[in-house]
Amino acid sequence: MKNDDVAVEVKNLTKDFKGLRAVDSISFSVRGGEMFAFLGPNGAGKSTTIKILTTILNPTKGEVEVNGFDALKERDSVRKSIGVIFQDHTLDDDLTAFENMQYHAVLYKIPKKQRKKKIEDLLKYVDLFDRKDDMVKTFSGGMKRRLEIARGLLHSPEVLFLDEPTLGLDVQTRNFLWEYIKEMNKKKNLTVFFTTHNMEEAERIATRIAIIDRGKILSNGTVSEIKKSTKTKTLEKAFLKLTGYEIRKQSAGSLDRIRSARRMGHA
Repeated sequence: MKNDDVAVEVKNLTKDFKGLRAVDSISFSVRGGEMFAFLGPNGAGKSTTIKILTTILNPTKGEVEVNGFDALKERDSVRKSIGVIFQDHTLDDDLTAFENMQYHAVLYKIPKKQRKKKIEDLLKYVDLFDRKDDMVKTFSGGMKRRLEIARGLLHSPEVLFLDEPTLGLDVQTRNFLWEYIKEMNKKKNLTVFFTTHNMEEAERIATRIAIIDRGKILSNGTVSEIKKSTKTKTLEKAFLKLTGYEIRKQSAGSLDRIRSARRMGHA
């Protein structure tokens, strides 16, 4: 990392897709060891941004550095230094929990002598060791999410990216996941970047929040700083003051473009 204090550096990032500007010239940075949240409504540009940061998408323009590596020119180095958990699970349902972890360990070139112990330790920690030889297709949504968290941390990443990680999960599973991630953040100084539209989750978990809407960052700071700058008493009030109180209305053409962008992984 070129700057020990900065894990993610974004300058003037823009992403266009078929006439839709999903991300509109945003700039921000995430310090090493932070729990940083992108808070915004659906379609705000959160997922598009995280896909660019994790090298899945190329930006239309702008600069992105993750752990000191250029996300365009040093993609492999970025990928080796990060863990990623997306909204939709990316596990192989026809493999066991252990096999999914083993495949990831081989892919990230974890030394063979270390693989079994690392896999077993993580499966124990996320309370899946007893199910390690079961097919993932037999798992509940919460179990799959716990396995993805374990897999994402297997190669000891410096930054963990999570895109709406608790969407659709029950309260107990959400609590388990955040407690585990917070523990990793404290023990290993793991930098965490997560997207959410849940204000309570952002306020409870994040050390700093960027509110994003229509592809633009509207505010960036601690909850106290955001409330102070908007002269409001709650994060919800600040969020509504920044993003508006009206129910969103979009033309059929606009909705079609957004749906198309989401199917292609751009929104």
